[in-house]
Amino acid sequence: MEEVDFDTVREEWNEYKLKDGTTLKVKLVLIKVVRTDNHDQFGDPVYMVNSQNIVKITNVPEKLKRKKEDSTYVR
Repeated sequence: MEEVDFDTVREEWNEYKLKDGTTLKVKLVLIKVVRTDNHDQFGDPVYMVNSQNIVKITNVPEKLKRKKEDSTYVR
């Protein structure tokens, strides 16, 4: 196995509109790439990747928000 360096060409947000009206934006950020000694059925090398999902929550409907005086916020 060998770690392979990479350059980020583009990291775009995927946007999802939930049925409750909330909008989720999700972006995968590549952290590390390793080329294994294995190959797939087409002869191409198999890679393992470490990545992180970045999630932004936007456009939350007011009816889903908790009041500020309510102390049950997630911490």
